[in-house]
Amino acid sequence: MNVGDRTLAMAQCVVHQMAQMLAPDCVPLSLTDGFREYLTALVTHFGHWVQPPRRQARGSAPKPRWIPLPVLLYAQVVKTMRRRRLVTVKHRVVFGTQRAIEQVLATCGWHINTSFVERLNLSLRQRVATIRRRSAMPYKSEDGLSQQLALFQVYHNFVLPHASLRQALAEPVATHGSGSAKVWRPCTPAMAVGLTDHVWSLREVLLFRVPPWPQPQTV
Repeated sequence: MNVGDRTLAMAQCVVHQMAQMLAPDCVPLSLTDGFREYLTALVTHFGHWVQPPRRQARGSAPKPRWIPLPVLLYAQVVKTMRRRRLVTVKHRVVFGTQRAIEQVLATCGWHINTSFVERLNLSLRQRVATIRRRSAMPYKSEDGLSQQLALFQVYHNFVLPHASLRQALAEPVATHGSGSAKVWRPCTPAMAVGLTDHVWSLREVLLFRVPPWPQPQTV
């Protein structure tokens, strides 16, 4: 999660972080908004050198060109706002074909959209007061905001159960009182990837002892 203005450097950082989590030679399908710097960042990370053929028998050979990989799929969701209201939504295929992109998304029952990152942005505004559009607590520095976002990431992944990740119980479990039996086991993203086996409490997060990080050496 990056803090600051949307620049080419930030786009490069976001794509670099994504590329580090992928398997070797994996080229993901990417969906973004219309921010043009994402295109440059994707081509930088998922491209290769190509030697253009000679067109003339004499003269120097043409210089190699860096072009996107043939398997790179990238589409943009371009929204037009007017007076703070959404007017139109257009899908722009940048690399690949619309059919190829739709085939990849169809395996999960999805279509071209940016709803996942928009839902994450909403969760951020709901739980980090300093980045709400109307807030009496604007952040004073990027470092302070980064610390709040780090706490949000831990809460979002370890403390907050996600309805889409809940797991069906083999048998219903009776609850106290006259309520209906429990048929689902709550699950957090950290549980889904095997980092923990239970939903953490906020107290457990705040009391967790992390390994000491490298300290700057004094001369």
